[in-house]
Amino acid sequence: MSDNPLVANTLSVNELSDRHKLGWGLAALVVAGNMIGSGLYLLPVSLAPIGASSVIGWIVAAIGAATLALVFGALGRLRPEADGLAGFAEAGLGRFAGFQVSLAFWIACLVGNVAVAVAATGYLGFFWPVLKDPVAATLCNLGLIWAATLAYIVGARTASWLAATALVVGLIPIVIAVVAGAVAFDPDLFAASWNPAGGSLVQSVPASLAVIFWAYLGLESAAALSHRVRHPARDVGRASMVGVALATAVYIAATVAVFGVVPLAQLSNSTSPYADLAGQVFGASIAGFVALCAIAKTFGTIGGWTMMGGETARAAARKGYMPAGFGQGDRTPIANPLLGAALMSVVVVLSGQPTLGGQFGMLVGVTSVLALLIYAVCSIALWRLARRSQARIIAVAGLAFALAAVAFAAPGYILPSAGFFVLTTTIWFWRVRRSLPPVDRGAAAP
Repeated sequence: MSDNPLVANTLSVNELSDRHKLGWGLAALVVAGNMIGSGLYLLPVSLAPIGASSVIGWIVAAIGAATLALVFGALGRLRPEADGLAGFAEAGLGRFAGFQVSLAFWIACLVGNVAVAVAATGYLGFFWPVLKDPVAATLCNLGLIWAATLAYIVGARTASWLAATALVVGLIPIVIAVVAGAVAFDPDLFAASWNPAGGSLVQSVPASLAVIFWAYLGLESAAALSHRVRHPARDVGRASMVGVALATAVYIAATVAVFGVVPLAQLSNSTSPYADLAGQVFGASIAGFVALCAIAKTFGTIGGWTMMGGETARAAARKGYMPAGFGQGDRTPIANPLLGAALMSVVVVLSGQPTLGGQFGMLVGVTSVLALLIYAVCSIALWRLARRSQARIIAVAGLAFALAAVAFAAPGYILPSAGFFVLTTTIWFWRVRRSLPPVDRGAAAP
């Protein structure tokens, strides 16, 4: 999941001279940096039932992520004025699609944020084992969410500061994990962890895609680079591909490290896999340092995505897709973050599981399915907007991957998304469509 959800556009296109724009290499580092972060912290626990063979799932997910990054790169070039993912959907498919994507992205922000809070609680459990108890963990999750919401209410700058100061810190646990894996890797342990269920990889690997894809959420940030890349028509796609490849290399290295050092039985019950890995190789003091870095990063991410959810709801309210109480012009009323926090609190309680790993896996699966469906809609929008066959081929490939990943996901991940779209469709025809002003056909997107 992206740890840099808000891309600041402090300069207009005209203010950016060519020499200040990004080459494709630096742009690729930005894309990779936007994906790598706290979304990975508890994934080894969720992937423990699949074992080390999840490396194959990472490779498949990387190919799909690169394809979808190209989709958003093409959309960014075709519709640079679009207001995010909902703007792309509306430009290509009309206001109904824009409404669905607006609300879906808002809910994805909220549910995904709960998953990050669960990860933070897991690493807090390294210091306070009582947090492994489901009731204590739930209370901690609620405290983290409401603290981040308070920071957002104080001001968007405060939430931005929390996210920004934690950005580099968040990479430390992953780097230490990779180094620990290089030092203490056990080929026999890795082989023993390859396929613990003993079933067919043809079934287990595709089923893992929805959980694995969590780490690639935010890949659409490549589209936001269009105005800042020196040669966008050529280099946005190249930067997206290389950025996804760099992130994948980090993900696979971290996965191999964990499964090659930590026994599967221990990993399955862990709440802080990278701290456990560091402790096993370097000792308790380094393990504590890793846990502290993970806690700082996850809390910063909660702050950033709380703000992202609030601003998404505000933008939807400006279009008439949500009640005016969520936002009026550029102002975000206090009711907006309070309602978001209340909904996240409900998700915390309803998603409770006997273990934090189980709760985290369910939340990231649901969020990934919802995001993949959003990406599928945007791929269809690209097909409608594109005039060149190359862009249409990319659109078809992106749509095929997104739908295949959803189809292979566990029913428990799919059903909440299906129920969400049934609800939002009902709301659209019952209330929203009739309240919107007529479309200006002369200015309508094709």
